[in-house]
Amino acid sequence: MTASVVHARLAATVSILALTMATPALAQTAPDSGATTVEDIIVTAQKREESIQDVPIAVSAFSAETLDAMKIEGGSELLRAVPNVSFSKNNFSMYNFSIRGIGTKAISASSDPAVAVSFNNSPMIRNRLFESEYMDVNRVEVLRGPQGTLYGRNATAGVVNMIPNLPGPDFEALLKAETGNYGTVRGQAMVNIPLAENFWVRGAASMTKRDGFDYNTFTESHVNGRDLYSTRLSAAWEPNDRFNATLIWEHFGEDDNRSRTGKNLCTRDEGPARVGNVDIPTLADRGRMSQGCLPGSLYDDAAYGVPNGLGLSQMLILSGIGIGYQHPDLGGAPVYASPAGIDPYEGLAQSRNLREISTSYNPKFVADNDIFQLNLRFDISDNITLYSQTLYTEDSYWSTQDYNRYITNNVFNSTDNLYGIFGDPLESVALRGGFYNDPQLGLSSRMESADLSRSENSQFYQEFRIQSVGNEFFNYSIGANYTKFKTKDDYFVFNNVFSFLAEYFYNRVPNFENESLITRGCIDGSNGECVGVDYSDLSNLNGDGHNYFRSKNESVTKSFALFGEGYFDLSPVHKLTIGLRYTDDKKVFTPYPSQLLLGSDDSLGYGSVTGGNVVSGYPAMPDIVQNWQALTGRAVFDWKLNENSLLYASYSRGYKGGGANPPRADLNESVVQYQPLGETFEPEYVNAFEVGLKYQNSSGSFRFNTTAFYYDYSDYQISQIVDRISFNENFDASAYGLEFETIWRPIDRLRVDANVGLLKTRIADGESSIDVMNRTQGNPDWVVLRPWIQVPSNCIAPKAHVETIFSSFLGTLFSPYALSALCGGSSRNGSYDPAFPSTFPFWQYLGITYNPFEDAPNGGRGFAADLSGNEFPNSPRVTASVGVQYEFNVGAWEVVPRIDYYRQSSSYFRVYNSEYDRIRAWDNLNISLTLENPEKNLVIQAYVKNVLDETSIVDAFTNSDDSMLTTNVFTTDPRLIGLSLSARF
Repeated sequence: MTASVVHARLAATVSILALTMATPALAQTAPDSGATTVEDIIVTAQKREESIQDVPIAVSAFSAETLDAMKIEGGSELLRAVPNVSFSKNNFSMYNFSIRGIGTKAISASSDPAVAVSFNNSPMIRNRLFESEYMDVNRVEVLRGPQGTLYGRNATAGVVNMIPNLPGPDFEALLKAETGNYGTVRGQAMVNIPLAENFWVRGAASMTKRDGFDYNTFTESHVNGRDLYSTRLSAAWEPNDRFNATLIWEHFGEDDNRSRTGKNLCTRDEGPARVGNVDIPTLADRGRMSQGCLPGSLYDDAAYGVPNGLGLSQMLILSGIGIGYQHPDLGGAPVYASPAGIDPYEGLAQSRNLREISTSYNPKFVADNDIFQLNLRFDISDNITLYSQTLYTEDSYWSTQDYNRYITNNVFNSTDNLYGIFGDPLESVALRGGFYNDPQLGLSSRMESADLSRSENSQFYQEFRIQSVGNEFFNYSIGANYTKFKTKDDYFVFNNVFSFLAEYFYNRVPNFENESLITRGCIDGSNGECVGVDYSDLSNLNGDGHNYFRSKNESVTKSFALFGEGYFDLSPVHKLTIGLRYTDDKKVFTPYPSQLLLGSDDSLGYGSVTGGNVVSGYPAMPDIVQNWQALTGRAVFDWKLNENSLLYASYSRGYKGGGANPPRADLNESVVQYQPLGETFEPEYVNAFEVGLKYQNSSGSFRFNTTAFYYDYSDYQISQIVDRISFNENFDASAYGLEFETIWRPIDRLRVDANVGLLKTRIADGESSIDVMNRTQGNPDWVVLRPWIQVPSNCIAPKAHVETIFSSFLGTLFSPYALSALCGGSSRNGSYDPAFPSTFPFWQYLGITYNPFEDAPNGGRGFAADLSGNEFPNSPRVTASVGVQYEFNVGAWEVVPRIDYYRQSSSYFRVYNSEYDRIRAWDNLNISLTLENPEKNLVIQAYVKNVLDETSIVDAFTNSDDSMLTTNVFTTDPRLIGLSLSARF
């Protein structure tokens, strides 16, 4: 049987089961008399303990037993059990957990997640709850939809709340050990000790270690492994019935070779061989008119190509550096790296295996997270309780990996046996033997490139809440909270060609007085550009060098809120909930412009050649201070149709704060200028309407919950890489959908879980954005060009002017200058200057009259793509899952086989919805077998996850123009096989 047939049958099974289960709910037919009861789950979705069937909110909740049965071992796997949910890691330090199409697609140190992640009802802006594995969990709750009052700030999509087990008055302990493929070793332990009648402590610990899922063919080693651990200590004191205090400390640590991203894909762009009626004379010129990668489907064979590296800015410089003469009598010609240009990727190809890379640089991943929480509860009276929640967290993160994840060709020529213009041997030059020793990346003859993402974060959170219960007509929950969050995020890109150019091109120039070919200009004051080089090791990076790219971001968020909800019992079966929240957000963002290959030297009297302003370091620009006040809330009417049925309708308004975009390069505008971009982005707001039904039959054997919703979004936040920064944009949008969740126990010992999510998202009419992968939008009169070296983003230019340049001998001879001058960002070295329209000296001979800032769409950035009607990123129209288990006995053992199947329809990873953006539908099949001996408190479990061993792309990220628009992909885990043994005491 083929895989496609298996997928079709499994998908059909999901649909049939969903329809079969829905029918009894609507007809209210009685189930088989032998059916068992679906267990109830107590949740705190409204920050008070209630049955999940009595809460007028779309909430899914999973006990520890359910999580274990479904093999949901961490937050990233919740998508298999919750309708309209998707998950993926992102390109930098966090993740994108999306509910109903809304997640975290805005990337900035000052941006907020749309899904509020809470630990024991306290929100955490940065956390590792989706990277750690569940340990001693009581339950996990997933609230869908904006939570405008109690959770409020940022929760425009929903809330994920992890509730740990807390200390109790009875002794208990647990030991669990597991082994599996990929060398997996896993362990968990828990002990609960009553130290006194009213004082109890609880400790839990877990560890996981496994080999990598990916194989590096160059080093012949596995990478993308895990080595992590978690510990939790908690104490509870309950001196009397009216007071309770709980103190929790949890620590997470990881140190391994995990990769943040998967393979780097590219549909190679060879560049045009002909423009109009003119042939492009050289491959180097074609490279300057190449994007590097084309917007082809990620599923085509061509996507496993490599970029056209002839357009790389650093290679354009390197290819023109004369490094010496071939003969001692100086009769030979100067030796250049490559007068025709250097393509470090020429002739290379990638493996079609998404789990296979080739790099000399293995990844490294280190993370530490600490959570401290103090919860106090005091019963002021029998009906009124005061709560205090205090939370403090610290999070640090350090991750490096190969930037491209494939080996390049040699790019450095040897200086052995070469001589300077005065006959001096070039033994001291860096390229002895054709190798360059980069301060951070080490010795290599190839182009080596790596990135580093690191962050330091802390958060303080305090909430006070007064809550009433038991009143006949009216109850309430009112409170106030305060959050202070500080973050320092750094993202680096290292490239040994950057360092070589800084050391041996910008910082060394001919010095004829000393009869020496080279001297370090920024040390002895010779006429030369000074570009600071950082010689510190990568693991202890100074961070002030200009021989690498650094995006430095610091942000402080302070948020204060007042909130309250009133619960009105209008009748024995009718209830009205009214909630309001006032939020005051203040964000202070400190911009540090990037400084790649930028320096400063005014000894020649005309300013910096590179366009920079400082030799080294990253001077801060003035702080960007933003402040918003938002009034949000919700109104819910629910009607208890009968003892087992609840119908509700709600309106809620959600809010998520705006932020600041990272600054671009610190370019001297008298040397280089480019189009301005907005330095901030707006908050997003949503008006959400929802109708839901919660039903359970009289015998308790069948539960069916369904929800219909409609969202009206203002200023939905999405980002893409523009000019090497994460540029955030706002779009109006809407979304609507249906969700079905059911649990059915038709006969004794048989249980069926199923859910279906239907979703349609839509960006509003009239919205537009420039697609960096398709800047011309198919307009045949314009072409894409590489800009001047210091400018990071591509531009478009009139095809007619490009024809004119290549029709002329003079234009062809100086094509790098002539072409870059057509871009809206340019240098005074033969390019356009708004103050001097005829700056480029050859244009007057070519008959070109052109101002890119005024004559090109969007200043040359490109034509805006019409987004009207496009779907949100990561918003599959259908998600569905079904799980079936059956219990039977073999002697003293209870045996439970279970099968779980999940399927997600196709979606897009960008707002442009092109074929390049499409993520194909994918599915996942898991099986498990659990054997439990209640008398001996032993549990043995075997499982297989991803039974069909499929490698599916779940998300992707487009890199910058000057990285040649390559694409990082994120994939599912491979087939995992495990066997565990646990014992309770």
